[in-house]
Amino acid sequence: MIIRRSLDSVLGTLSVSRRVGRRALIKLSHPPLKFPDAIGVERAGNDLREPIAVYIHIPFCLSKCNYCDFNTYEGIESLIPSFVNALSSEIGLWGTRLSRPDVSTVFFGGGTPSYLPAGSITLLSERLREATNIVPGAEVTLEANPDDVNAEKAYAWLEAGFNRISIGIQSFDDQILHALSRRHDSDQARLAVATARSAGFENISIDLMFGLPNQSLTIWEDSLKRAIELETDHLSLYGLQIEPGTPLERDIKRGTAPTPDDDLAADMYEMAMDYLCEAGYEHYEISNWCKPGFRSRHNLAYWLNQPYLGVGPGAHSSMMDRRFANMKSPRRYISAIASASVSDEVVDAPVEQGEIAVDFVEVTSFEMAMSETMMLGKRLSDGMRKAEFQRRFGISMSGVYGQEISKLVSTGLVEDDGDRIRLTRHGKLLGNNAFESFIIAGD
Repeated sequence: MIIRRSLDSVLGTLSVSRRVGRRALIKLSHPPLKFPDAIGVERAGNDLREPIAVYIHIPFCLSKCNYCDFNTYEGIESLIPSFVNALSSEIGLWGTRLSRPDVSTVFFGGGTPSYLPAGSITLLSERLREATNIVPGAEVTLEANPDDVNAEKAYAWLEAGFNRISIGIQSFDDQILHALSRRHDSDQARLAVATARSAGFENISIDLMFGLPNQSLTIWEDSLKRAIELETDHLSLYGLQIEPGTPLERDIKRGTAPTPDDDLAADMYEMAMDYLCEAGYEHYEISNWCKPGFRSRHNLAYWLNQPYLGVGPGAHSSMMDRRFANMKSPRRYISAIASASVSDEVVDAPVEQGEIAVDFVEVTSFEMAMSETMMLGKRLSDGMRKAEFQRRFGISMSGVYGQEISKLVSTGLVEDDGDRIRLTRHGKLLGNNAFESFIIAGD
């Protein structure tokens, strides 16, 4: 097995750009892929002694953005009723398969979860609470498009148990929004945040994008200012990634859209670091900022390599020394769930291909777990603690990666305070070398 292939999903999410001029900006794709985590030595076998995170994928969009190549679909609204039934069934099947696991975070993503009728979201939330034990104080997030957010839906989401909303604004500039094929305008974006707050959401996150065609520093600065003025609790900032086969890529190849400037994108990223820090936001992860106490616990589950379950078409999971994923096609997914069954007698057994709607399974090797733990842990401002690495893998970090760490420290990409290693400000911009240092070469 070639281990490097297993890390493609991680590096694809990082989407590190090629070097341009003096800098190679870490460009994070939007929306961030919900990729699986690595399994540490103490979690060999059944790792369900600790609460898991649950990701629920809703693949429907009223219209697809021109930069998006994720597992989302437009024009298949007729499938929504049968899809909701299938998704509800899958949640129940996993509840049985995993013996009603404890759940610490839930994230409804997509796609556009807010596009579904509020009643469907409520049904799915209730099914999840029946099939799992959502622990007290759990973080429960719904992704929403600004034009879907109204008072009626917001109240329904809160009543269904959601306590966090993530609104995909992307920009507060109307021309930029139009160029991205977004359905909302800047006024709707501001109204969505205000409506969610008025309804009772006390934890509101918004997504913004930088490095976009025709996006100047002035336009980007204005979006940052507006986000701060709205007193959002959490911000996720993503650099545009030009994906093959997307309408935006075709426009760039035809010359009808300008090629994004990576150096300008780096300037935008640095501007965000300064602006948001001055406004009191904590830069706790490469692409995420928050007010004190508002870190995204669901995303932290990924960066900290905690076990999680993904349900829905194309959703990824990682637990019990396995990384696995569901089939992508909504139609195939609905058909597979209709004939699926499980037994609660196999709760301790690793997941196998063909179970429920799973069509990809990979064993997580010890070396892969160490490699990914280093790469993902360094995304956090807290960095990777050496004692935690020792606890998880039974070997010292310096014993495995001593030479790599020394080289990164000497180049100013990483700092080592004896207790942990973490990226410097310089390292956040030139993260390519820092991350590649921990990739295991293939056979």
